[in-house]
Amino acid sequence: MFPMISGVGEVIRAKVLLERAKNELRERAVKFDESIEVGCMIETPSAVTICDLLAKEVDFFSVGTNDLVQYLLAVDRVNNQIAYLYEPHHPAVIRSLEHVSRVAKQTGKPITVCGEIAGDPHFLPILLGLGFDYLSCAPPLLQELKFFGRRFTQEECKELVNEILGMGRPVRIKERLKEFYDLRVADLLA
Repeated sequence: MFPMISGVGEVIRAKVLLERAKNELRERAVKFDESIEVGCMIETPSAVTICDLLAKEVDFFSVGTNDLVQYLLAVDRVNNQIAYLYEPHHPAVIRSLEHVSRVAKQTGKPITVCGEIAGDPHFLPILLGLGFDYLSCAPPLLQELKFFGRRFTQEECKELVNEILGMGRPVRIKERLKEFYDLRVADLLA
């Protein structure tokens, strides 16, 4: 999987380098998976915008949400003076996730989401409603994700996505996701 892709040319160059590495392994008689799939990370605004073009060059996508949020919102998440602007609930983030997922489905490419959003149970119905195939998160987060994921239907996810896509304020999106979560688990945890 190629990280930090911003253009088709980068993927093509990376695939050339991959072929060189494969040839070197063949020359040394080192065994490797000849049919290894090639994917790219969607972590930059440019990759979101041209993911339909990138899909022609790769076998799958993985959306790196930590970097995508940072670059999409032009916020340095490790700078304490402006870190409060790092907002995963921003409508631009949700709409970018929707766009990439839709293109992946249209082009038949499997799509994974990774980063903090993938491990946040509040985002789970959005990611499922958008049609992400896989989530990549830290193992300790899986239990809560599975627990919560059993408390709603795919139809409820799609309805929530439609509602969220019409919202313009990150704070309202965050509140709505929390409401959705609390309605399904609050009585179970009491």
